[in-house]
Amino acid sequence: MKKELSTNEFIKIVLAICDNVEKEKDYLSELDRATGDGDHGVTMSIGWSAVKEKVSTLEDNFTFDKICMQIASSFLSAVGASAGPLYATALMRGGAKLKDLTVINSSQLSEFFDAAANGIQDRGKANLGDKTMLDVWLPTAKKIKDISSSTDNIIEILEQGSLTANEKMLSTKDMLSKKGRSSKLGERSRGHIDPGAASSALIFKTFYEATQNL
Repeated sequence: MKKELSTNEFIKIVLAICDNVEKEKDYLSELDRATGDGDHGVTMSIGWSAVKEKVSTLEDNFTFDKICMQIASSFLSAVGASAGPLYATALMRGGAKLKDLTVINSSQLSEFFDAAANGIQDRGKANLGDKTMLDVWLPTAKKIKDISSSTDNIIEILEQGSLTANEKMLSTKDMLSKKGRSSKLGERSRGHIDPGAASSALIFKTFYEATQNL
């Protein structure tokens, strides 16, 4: 049972995400080669490597919103591609919900993910079913919000979120791409998992696993 998450624990989770993205970058690029220009893994690696470097310089007294702002800024500076503005917006919107806090509960964590998912939608102008990272972010954030209304156990909430993220990632395989370079493939975009959905599911999975290990 875990009812609270501190900023120091959040930083450990972020570092775990950085490491797992690095481990999976070749797989993510392989997914992207099927429908895009094959650089999604490299792009994510560059972005999260910059985050890792930035996190090591943060002061202990930083609040959640300040940490998120610093991470967003470093990701955006490193990645000029579409993923940069999307993740930067997600982090800034999510962080704004946790203003001046150094410890959060399950309800506040669900607000973080909800604001982050809506930020991605606002910035990317995609909808559910367009075969993008949003197909993972929106339903997963909703699941986390729903579960948090019936339990205050953060680990249980994140486990359900991770399972939903994985399920929704797999569902992108049968979708027709309506955004980005892959949308030009038409019917040929079917049969492939969206790389942005895959990296998003990896983030939710790591968030859950890293929290378990705190």
